[in-house]
Amino acid sequence: MRDRRMTKKQKRDLFRILLAGVFFALAFLLPLDGGWRAIPFAVPYLTVGFPVLKSAFLSLIRGQWMNETFLMTVASLGAFVLGEFAEGVAVMLFSAVGELFESYAVGKSRRSVTELMSLCPDKASVLRENQWVDLAPEEVEIGDVFRVLPGEKIPLDGKICSGESSLDTRSLTGETLPRDVSEGDGVLSGCVNLTGVLQIRAEKIFEESTASRILAMVEDATANRAKSETFVATFARWYTPVVLAIALGLGLIPPLFWGGWSTWIYRALEFLVVSCPCALVISVPLSYFGGIGGASRFGVLVKGSDRLEVLAKTDTVVFDKTGTLTQGTFRVTEVLGKDPSLVLQIAALCEQFSNHPIAKSLREACKLPLSEDRVTDLSEESGFGVSAKVDGIPCMVGKGDWIRSRGILIPDEFSPAGTCVFVARGDEWLGTICLGDRVRENAAQSLRELRKLGVRRLEMLTGDGDSVAKSVAQTLALDGYRAELLPADKVEALRTLSREKKGTVVFVGDGMNDAPVLVSADVGIAMGGVGSDAAMEAADAVLMHDDLSALPRILRLARKTHRIVLQNLIFSIAVKIGVMVLISFGFANMWYAVFADVGVSVLAILNAMRTLSKKI
Repeated sequence: MRDRRMTKKQKRDLFRILLAGVFFALAFLLPLDGGWRAIPFAVPYLTVGFPVLKSAFLSLIRGQWMNETFLMTVASLGAFVLGEFAEGVAVMLFSAVGELFESYAVGKSRRSVTELMSLCPDKASVLRENQWVDLAPEEVEIGDVFRVLPGEKIPLDGKICSGESSLDTRSLTGETLPRDVSEGDGVLSGCVNLTGVLQIRAEKIFEESTASRILAMVEDATANRAKSETFVATFARWYTPVVLAIALGLGLIPPLFWGGWSTWIYRALEFLVVSCPCALVISVPLSYFGGIGGASRFGVLVKGSDRLEVLAKTDTVVFDKTGTLTQGTFRVTEVLGKDPSLVLQIAALCEQFSNHPIAKSLREACKLPLSEDRVTDLSEESGFGVSAKVDGIPCMVGKGDWIRSRGILIPDEFSPAGTCVFVARGDEWLGTICLGDRVRENAAQSLRELRKLGVRRLEMLTGDGDSVAKSVAQTLALDGYRAELLPADKVEALRTLSREKKGTVVFVGDGMNDAPVLVSADVGIAMGGVGSDAAMEAADAVLMHDDLSALPRILRLARKTHRIVLQNLIFSIAVKIGVMVLISFGFANMWYAVFADVGVSVLAILNAMRTLSKKI
C-alpha cells in the first residue's frame, strides 16, 4: 500500500486505520468487565468509524438511507448494544481497510486513463505583431504561428514552418521511440518537444485538435456503462430494502416461537453485515474502468465499459482496406497517356484539396507547382471521383466506370488491373495513373492472432477494384471480401454479415467514408493516427498508433475483463448467500460476517486490479 502516488486523503485514511488498529489491540489488554469494556473499544470504533457514522446520519436526514453505510452502522451499533464490542469495532475497521483498497485500486486504474488529462498545456506562445505572446490554447486561430520550446507540450495540431526536433508521442500512441520531425511535417497536440525549438502553424482550433478530442472521449468513457454495471446498480437499489426486511424478520419472528431475543437479534445484525453489497457495487465498475485504463497503456482508447463488454463476444472482424490493412501510403507507379506530365498535373490540381491517401500521392508525384486560381467549379462525388474546370476546361479525375458513364471512351489497353485513377479533359480520355499500396507489416500476424482467439470470420470491404481487393484478401488469407463498394454499399454489406453472425461484428476503418459503417457495427474501431476526425468521432474505440497488433490485445483484455466481472459476481453472491444461510441457522458468528463483507470485497478488488496488468 506504500505508493508515492497515494493521495493525501489515502494517507490520512491509512494513518487512521493504523491508529485504530493500535487502540483495538490495547482494548483487549485492559482488565475491564461488563459495560466498562465498551469504553476502550469505543475509541478505535469512533477513530475509524466516524466517517461511516457521519455518512449514515446525513443519508438518514436526506431520506436516502438505503445504502451500505446505514447497514454497517446499524450492525456495528447493534453489536455494541449486545455487548459484542470487538465484533462492532471489527465491522468498521475492516470496512475501512476495504475502502482504502478500493480507493487505491480506483486511483491506480484512473491514473492509467487520466495521464491523458495532462496532454493539453495551459498556454501557447503565439507570434502576434512580431512578438511572442502567451495565450490560452482556445484563443489560437487557424493560421497563427506558435512556438514550442524543448520540454514543452504541443498545444494544437499544426505543421512545422521552422525548426527540427524529436517528439515524445507516448501519451498519444504508446510508442516509446521518439519521432524525428522537421519543416513541413505535421504534428499533433499532446506530443512533447524533446530537443529543438519549433515554430508551428496552427491547422486546427483547440477544440478540434487531437489532444482536446481525446480528452472529450475520456470524459465520455465512464458515462457509457456496461450491462453488468447497470444490473449491479439496479440490483443494489432493490437489494438493500429486501435485506433489511429479511433481517428484521430474522430478529423478530423466530423469538416469538422459540425465545432467545438477544440471540436472534445478534443473528439479524450479522445478517446485515454480510448483506452489504460492497463487493458487487465496487468490483464490477472497477473491473471495467481498469480495463479501459489497461487499454490506454498500449495505445487503445475505449469510449465506455459497454463497448468493452461487447468486444468480449467478438465473432466477426471486418476491415476497410486502404489505410487499415494496407499502409495507405500510395505511390504513383506508372502514368499512361500521350503527355504523362500533363496527366499528373491535372489530377493533382483537381485533388489538391482532398485528404485521401490517393490524392496525397498524386500531389507528391506532380513536380510542378499547383495554383488554386487555375481550378474552379470543383465538385466531388463520394466514392467516384472529382470534377472541376482547370484553366476553364472541364476535367474529371476518378474511377473508370464513372468517367465512362459520362460518355468518355477509355481504351481497354489503358485500363490495367490494380488501383488506377483515370483522367479526362473535355470529352476525351487524357491518361491513366497507376498506384501501388503495401499491406501493413504486422497485418498478417495480427489476423492470425485473432483467429487463435476464436474469431470466426475475417472479412474486408473496400471501394477499390476487384483485382486489388482479391490480391490483398489472398495475401492475408481473409475469409471473404467485397470490392467496388460505395459508403452506402459498405453499410449494407455489414448488415448482411451481422444477420449471419453468432456474436459481435467489429468493423475497423480509418477514412471519413468509413464513419457510417463504424456507427453501424456492433463495435467500430478507428485508426487514430491516419484516421479522419469523422471516423474517430463515430468509432467506439480508437487505435491511437495505427498498430493492428493492438486488435488481438484489446480483444484479450476485453475477454479477461469480462471473465473477472463474472468471477467477482459469482464469488461474491455465492459467499454471501452461503454465510447468510449459516448465520440464519446459528453456524456462523460476526467474524464470518465481516469476512463475507470486507474480505470478499478486498478479494474482489484485488481480482479486478488484474485488468491493469501489462501482460495482455
